[in-house]
Amino acid sequence: MQIQINTGNGLENKETLERWAEAEIKGSLARFAEDVTRVEVHLSDEASGKESGNDKRCTMEARLSHHKPVAVTHDAPTLDEAFRGAEGKLKRLLEHTLAKLDHKRDRESIRKDSGLVPEEPAA
Repeated sequence: MQIQINTGNGLENKETLERWAEAEIKGSLARFAEDVTRVEVHLSDEASGKESGNDKRCTMEARLSHHKPVAVTHDAPTLDEAFRGAEGKLKRLLEHTLAKLDHKRDRESIRKDSGLVPEEPAA
């Protein structure tokens, strides 16, 4: 699983923040490593340094090997809260999406069971 961290211009200590975010993602999403090929994290300060409530934003996108990408966004007063909120949302979304895909893979089609599909009468 590749992890890419992107930070906005208004953020300080970018390198430290990027290392921390990458380590957190690796730990929290490790169980999805077989299904997730890449995770992109975008951290930004929407108010560019001004204090205005929920001005920190974290967007996470996970690219799945057998499904279209999924993404979540979380706004909060601090980068830590924004990151952890988005991380929790992404975990729940991955659990839900992968559970649905597994359920579809485990089902047999009714078309394969000759007893369920009536045969066409011969003409």
